[in-house]
Amino acid sequence: MKRRLRRSLLVRPTLAARPMLATPPRLAATLTTVAALSFGCGGGGESGVVELSLGHVGSPGSLYDVTANEFARRVNERLAGRAELHVYGSSQLGGDDAMLQRLRLGTLDMSLPSTIMSSMVDAFGLFEMPYLVRDREHMKRIEEAVVWPDLAPRAEEAGYRILAVWENGFRHITNSRRPIHGPEDLSGIKLRTPRGVWRVKLFQALGANPTPMPFSEVFVALQTGVMDGQENPLTQVTSAKLHEVQDYLSLTGHVYSPAFVTTGRRPVGTPSPGDPRRGGGDRARDAGLRVRDGGPDG
Repeated sequence: MKRRLRRSLLVRPTLAARPMLATPPRLAATLTTVAALSFGCGGGGESGVVELSLGHVGSPGSLYDVTANEFARRVNERLAGRAELHVYGSSQLGGDDAMLQRLRLGTLDMSLPSTIMSSMVDAFGLFEMPYLVRDREHMKRIEEAVVWPDLAPRAEEAGYRILAVWENGFRHITNSRRPIHGPEDLSGIKLRTPRGVWRVKLFQALGANPTPMPFSEVFVALQTGVMDGQENPLTQVTSAKLHEVQDYLSLTGHVYSPAFVTTGRRPVGTPSPGDPRRGGGDRARDAGLRVRDGGPDG
């Protein structure tokens, strides 16, 4: 039986009234350039078409899903006959940790890690700090001042190359036990979190019992009572149908989670001018900014 979520405390009314959801149909034309994909993992079929793969954990209809599919559509439309990008959502290629490992092994071209990056590179714990990011404009400034000059080089040292910063969104708490009117209401609640050490520490400090768990396992854990609640952006909640097994939604907006378009750092030869993999990260970063800003098609 479907449940109707009941809204509890609105901790951040301005954020809840203005959800930070990107509009994928407005992706810039630069999203379609595989010039951003300067890596050598994609293989060519008999026709010589370079086949590229992008994996993510989002469910159909999630912001991950819609944005990644629009990205692939435009890549395939613009580079027909030269490259073809395939998107594998819903953890088809494994959880975030498995996909990051595949990036390093060279068996996957791109993935969209979010919170888990703080477990790969400590400095990404910046985005685990509660109420750090105010809105998209603030995130844009953080990206330019911190992500590219500081975090991206650290990721590369760990074996990952960030091509662009996309959006996951502001996170909110759902649970099946009681409304969350304040931190004291989290006491004893078994809360699923993504794999991020600082997220776990945050909810431990608030009195909850947080447990990291792959996103693909969350619905069943909530349905069976293994977990009482979870926290995610609204598009992840609705697309994964978590509202069907939860009673309360608390619009806390406690953390803003970026999504990082990421590849493995693999040595590649110099591509020819016509190679669809030719180019650099600047265009990917521009695409990410336009996605978040909902910029017009170019």
